[in-house]
Amino acid sequence: MGATRRATIYLEPELHRALRLKAAETDNSLSELVNNAVRQSLLEDASDLAAFDERAHQPNLDFGQFLKDLKRRGKL
Repeated sequence: MGATRRATIYLEPELHRALRLKAAETDNSLSELVNNAVRQSLLEDASDLAAFDERAHQPNLDFGQFLKDLKRRGKL
């Protein structure tokens, strides 16, 4: 597992039970499941930030003006 750090976390009883059941079903430890879930969450955050960076140079669209345009065209 390499160099790991110990952390204390507090889980709701239902989440803890579900995590223990999943660990037993998948033959993984609780730590492996939590590490994988945290890793996945951080990857999703990184993906979101990359998408924001890609769109940083796109022009901003004023929402009020957008609504007025929709009304003008009879869409609202």
